[in-house]
Amino acid sequence: MRVILINGSPEQEGCTYTGLSIAAEALHAEGVETRMLQLGQQAMEGCRACHYCFKHDGCVIDDQVNEFVAMAKEADGFIFGSPVHYAAAGGTITSFMDRAFFSARGKPYRGKPAAAIVCCRRGGSSAALDQLHKYFSISQMPIVSSVYWNMIHGNTPEEVMRDEEGVQVMRVLGRNMAWLLKCIAAGREAGVDFPAQEKRVWTNFI
Repeated sequence: MRVILINGSPEQEGCTYTGLSIAAEALHAEGVETRMLQLGQQAMEGCRACHYCFKHDGCVIDDQVNEFVAMAKEADGFIFGSPVHYAAAGGTITSFMDRAFFSARGKPYRGKPAAAIVCCRRGGSSAALDQLHKYFSISQMPIVSSVYWNMIHGNTPEEVMRDEEGVQVMRVLGRNMAWLLKCIAAGREAGVDFPAQEKRVWTNFI
């Protein structure tokens, strides 16, 4: 089993990375592999609404989005991490997720557990977390929770590690993700698979 961790912070080993690493350690302890994808080190363009992806495999902007979607096809679960900017997810990961989910139209994600974690100095974390959850709930992905909302606080990695409750939230999140992955695998072995898909119904309001 493999979980992809997405670090949406421009700080390669900053606060968001620290939170993701705690969850990763818990996953490793349960026998689950992880792979970290670092965003934020290069410009991330938003969706152009060109609909190129409707006729081709992937986004017209060939960057980390297409790399991630290819990885997602072989992954079993996902944890997306973001810093909190103005009570919202960071601009880089927002552009990334808009395109990663729109261009793939949910196909690599259906039925696969997902979680978001957010890190902030003080406030705005619950709004940012709600924003990220929207991508999962529209894509038929089970959302993995913990003993509190998936947030951790601090202005430096050292401060993050002093947030004992936040550290516990990340650790329990990793274990809960591993448990759900094992339950899904056991169900599949018993003949319980993801429900058959209905043809989508579109209602436009004028």
